[in-house]
Amino acid sequence: MNSTLPAPRIVSRADWVAARRLHLAREKELTRQLDQLYVERRELPWTPVEKRYVFDTAAGKRGLADLFGGRSQLLVYHFMFGPDWEQGCKHCSFFSDHIEGPLQHLEHRDVSFAAVSRAPIAKLEVFQRRMGWKFTWASSFHNDFNYDFHVSFRPEEMAPGKAYYNWGFAPVALPIDELPGMSVFVRDEAGDVFHTYSAYARGLDAVLGANHLLDLTPKGRDEREGPMDWVRHHDRYDTAS
Repeated sequence: MNSTLPAPRIVSRADWVAARRLHLAREKELTRQLDQLYVERRELPWTPVEKRYVFDTAAGKRGLADLFGGRSQLLVYHFMFGPDWEQGCKHCSFFSDHIEGPLQHLEHRDVSFAAVSRAPIAKLEVFQRRMGWKFTWASSFHNDFNYDFHVSFRPEEMAPGKAYYNWGFAPVALPIDELPGMSVFVRDEAGDVFHTYSAYARGLDAVLGANHLLDLTPKGRDEREGPMDWVRHHDRYDTAS
């Protein structure tokens, strides 16, 4: 992407420092608000997961409790990859590119990570090898997990007001039957699994470190046609651009 830089406002160093200090005050205000939000998020109630989901994985059939890998906390990314798709969503792939680096740090903080998609496990394995990811990826092709967590939609749910997504019914018709999300689960000492949190749509943005690095620059995210319109699978970028 070679868009032009924004027209700058050139000032003296002293005026720049004054402007930066004013902006810093706003940043600190937001940081304090976020800190309080995180406290409130951790204090949300839990609800038991009573349905027994069985997933297909590279290691065979696994239940939701098995995806914890012996840890007590589990992050599940609802990766958009429908059964008839030939490759995973490029935006979900962008998200997944952010997981590999932090993964070992998460695991040492008692957190496991798994992606779940409706595509059959054979398709997931082919695409995962192409992308070079190592995290656990499970197929919900044979269960209702995606539907129960409102990230996949049956034909009758595609009409306006019929699809329940991001904690409400979408007022417009869905253009696609798969949407992204992240769900958090806890497993207690008795082995019972609880759902503690889910986020969808812009609620996933906090994980996308590349976006926030772009936000530090004068061009920002430079999205001219829509959110993340510039994103490609990481092996599909034009190396000359």
